[in-house]
Amino acid sequence: MKLRTHTLGCKVNQYETQYLREGLHSIGYTDALTDEAADLCVVNTCTVTGEGDSKSRQVIRRLARDNPAAKIVVMGCYATRAPDEVKALPNVTEVLTDKRELPDLLGRFGVTDMPTGINGFGGRHRAYVKVQDGCLLRCSFCIIPHVRPKLTSRPMQHIVDEVERLVAVGYREVVLTGIHLGHYGVDFNRLKPKSEWTRLAHLLARLCELPGEFRVRLSSIEATEITRELLDVMASVPQKICPHLHISMQSGSDSVLRRMRRRWGSRRFINRCNMFKDRLDRPAITTDIIVGFPGETDEEFRETIDVAREVGFSKIHIFPFSARRGTPAATLSDQIPKPVKQRRGQQLAEVEKELRHRYFESLCGEPLQVLVESPIEAIGETGEPKYVGTSCRYTPVELSANPDQQGRFVSVIAGQVTEGRIQAAD
Repeated sequence: MKLRTHTLGCKVNQYETQYLREGLHSIGYTDALTDEAADLCVVNTCTVTGEGDSKSRQVIRRLARDNPAAKIVVMGCYATRAPDEVKALPNVTEVLTDKRELPDLLGRFGVTDMPTGINGFGGRHRAYVKVQDGCLLRCSFCIIPHVRPKLTSRPMQHIVDEVERLVAVGYREVVLTGIHLGHYGVDFNRLKPKSEWTRLAHLLARLCELPGEFRVRLSSIEATEITRELLDVMASVPQKICPHLHISMQSGSDSVLRRMRRRWGSRRFINRCNMFKDRLDRPAITTDIIVGFPGETDEEFRETIDVAREVGFSKIHIFPFSARRGTPAATLSDQIPKPVKQRRGQQLAEVEKELRHRYFESLCGEPLQVLVESPIEAIGETGEPKYVGTSCRYTPVELSANPDQQGRFVSVIAGQVTEGRIQAAD
């Protein structure tokens, strides 16, 4: 039986697709080659934006056209939000509206030995590990709490066993991810005294006790969840934990943050970033920013740029506001014209480029642990092999390496910055 999967959206979706693939492989399914028709197609959808819905439908229709005899199973956030729309698409035989039912789905296909985690992550050099699901926040622009509302944390031992397996088969970087990563353990703690709580810091500390050459990176986290306890763990095991956090800001304007229904103002965000920078040596801070939120004035946009400069982000993911049907922000007056959003996005991109270059240059002469990833064209008269990898500080690094170093760590000294990459010093 031939299987074809397609994943749209976030790291959590990518993990869940891998979990399903491994379960189906265990009962004899094999991945269809490019020119082979599949017997079963699985589409893991995204609904963060209307474009995500549209792309999900396009993928389903294309798979139905290219694999006319295949059954198509659809899961993910779009399937949860609009199951009737999905059921009406060609060849769709099942719509999974709750990711907690993944084991039930595997059971219906005949899987009896239910996996508690994954054993690999395809051809990637880093593995994503989902540790929790669900979000209780109600940011006015976000649909995700409506489709993943229930907080569910995985048992710590399942995560530890999974990371141990991944390291044993050669993965050198594990990225902990979740819908609301900083709320790991919150569902465990509701009936416990505070002295017995389990939080993200405890999980991180436990993973760092595992033997082997690997590092752990945290995916997106909220500013209020950057606690002294978490930073103490990160600082205590620098060889195992990447000095990098992706702290979602969305806006640097207090008035916009209130309209977004975020939980803090810009000063509190800056203070948490400073606490992180004070505790670790030149850590990388990346973020998300929405430009053109309804009612955003030129002054409010300038406030965002001012905060970005004050924090000194090493990378900014820029999103022009997209009204998401079903969210309060979609009904707000004063929607910003598209040309204004585009102009502000371009302005912020210039600021991002400047800050990114400045951060990269601040690392010049410093040692970096680089995970060697992709080969690039040979450079220079010697024609020596060149690779690009990712450093512990989430900076792209260009270095000389040989093929057997791909997927492994190499220690280099950061040199000059060219074309958005740090060059390893000779």
